[in-house]
Amino acid sequence: MGSGIAQLFITNGYEVILNDLSDQNLALGVEGIEARLRKELERGEISAAEIKDSLGRLAATTSLSELSDCQFVIEAATESEKTKQSIFESLRQVLRSDAYLASNTSSLSITRLASITPCPERFMGVHFMNPVPKMHLVELIRGIATSEETFHTLKLLVEGTGKKTAVSEDYPAFIVNRVLIPMINEAVYALYEGVGSVISIDNSMKLGANHPMGPLELGDFIGLDTCLAIMNVLHEGFADTKYRPCPLLVKYVEAGWVGRKSGRGFYDYRGDQPVPTR
Repeated sequence: MGSGIAQLFITNGYEVILNDLSDQNLALGVEGIEARLRKELERGEISAAEIKDSLGRLAATTSLSELSDCQFVIEAATESEKTKQSIFESLRQVLRSDAYLASNTSSLSITRLASITPCPERFMGVHFMNPVPKMHLVELIRGIATSEETFHTLKLLVEGTGKKTAVSEDYPAFIVNRVLIPMINEAVYALYEGVGSVISIDNSMKLGANHPMGPLELGDFIGLDTCLAIMNVLHEGFADTKYRPCPLLVKYVEAGWVGRKSGRGFYDYRGDQPVPTR
């Protein structure tokens, strides 16, 4: 997500500093950007000169102190509140006083995250969809302390990149994932209870509901660990049993079978073609 967001902004004329914990992670992020831009070049969507200019606006660092001059910082770490809080604590000593800070969280409380930041009035949720360069929507979420000036400034910034925005109240999982992730969880329940096979469930939703991807395939694409984290946020946030994570989803995550990024989820991606694992 972080490299996708960086790609969006460098191709729209912004200077971007990509930050991660290791040089290896940064190298993978930059390589991903370069690979996606080469594909756009092959499709005639961008010129070689535009790629060169865009990459010239990208820097990478493992040091948060190098973000001290940034006007806008967006956190896109894993969906762990503890991890995000640690990042915001570290940024307290780094950010300039007039900087805007945002989280790309897909489910966590913006109000609670804002309380860790140096200036909650200048903090909000800016939730990009994956893959960032291709998906049209960005959810905007105000915390209780977010100022109108911050909201309108970041709304204009995001829409200036060509994205459409939807405004959500600060409730667990916001709009997209409050609807989407329970659907994926219900598909896992259908598999768990023997209602249908992986292929039958995915084909039913692709052919019967005109979804571009089946829910189990989509869960693998998102990351089953992320799906489980969001279900836990919903379950804890609303205390409603309809949001109880499916035990099979929990088991897959415990096994490390979290989808495409691990090579196995509800499909095995290690061969030439994905094969159902159940």
